[in-house]
Amino acid sequence: MTLLETVRADLREAMKAKDRLVVATLRSVVAAVQEAEVAGSAARELDDAEVEKVIAAQAKRRVEAADAFDQGGRADRAAAEREELAVLERYLPERLSDDDLAALVDRVLADGGFTAMSDMGPAMKAVNAEVAGRAEGRTVADLVKGRLAS
Repeated sequence: MTLLETVRADLREAMKAKDRLVVATLRSVVAAVQEAEVAGSAARELDDAEVEKVIAAQAKRRVEAADAFDQGGRADRAAAEREELAVLERYLPERLSDDDLAALVDRVLADGGFTAMSDMGPAMKAVNAEVAGRAEGRTVADLVKGRLAS
């Protein structure tokens, strides 16, 4: 079963259970996937990795919205965004801990022989291939830059 099929099956179950939060969240995912499928010059079906990227983008929007609501003094709306984020995280790979991410970066840099800031581009490409969406891009870039600068 593909990731999108899993999302659609879970959506049907949530509809039967009348779980408004899950229904609304998964409907937004399905809509975003459908939008991504027709974007570009020709419509096509997304593979699991591409669907995962769409879900990750949806999750990032929820985090940003929750932060904005917190800053605006709307704790109720921030909590609602975090509840939606929890639903989305079910479909994303488990996040790497800070220690695991640091160890992964160190290993990839050592294996690739990346030692100088001039290696930043190739090093990021190699690290991102290993991280595969399990860590925030800015965090990864800062960590790689810190390791190469020292």
